[in-house]
Amino acid sequence: MGSAALRAVQPDDRAVVRAGAALTRVKEYLHDHEDDEADVRIRVEENDDVLVLPRAAVELFAQILAYMAAGHGVSVVPADAELTTQQAADLLNVSRPYLIGLLEAGEIEYRKVGKHRRIKAVSLVDYMRNDDQRRRRAADELSALTQEMGMA
Repeated sequence: MGSAALRAVQPDDRAVVRAGAALTRVKEYLHDHEDDEADVRIRVEENDDVLVLPRAAVELFAQILAYMAAGHGVSVVPADAELTTQQAADLLNVSRPYLIGLLEAGEIEYRKVGKHRRIKAVSLVDYMRNDDQRRRRAADELSALTQEMGMA
């Protein structure tokens, strides 16, 4: 997978506003049609073309809009994509040697291709999710301890 596929789209102020407005409309549509698993038809105003999209793609689109509306850069990576150690390190915002330490400690699944390590995107996302949960638990414990000690 090339590095261009991992390049995030970074929204400017105008895109943040438009993403927020679009997100509202998309979420309303999905809510109003939550029992409908059929394709979603979108009409293009300029020429009345109709685009037919799988509902799952529209749900993913809503997630992308939510991140953009919050000002976050977004990239889409197929779940079965394999990343190089440098790509994975960049996504985690850590050094490559630190990532390799995580791999060798068994924190993130990987496989060897010759002498190179490859990390499945889904394994990296799982690690990120688990790491976020660990951080939240630690913050909650620290907050509870602070309250117990009467420091809050």
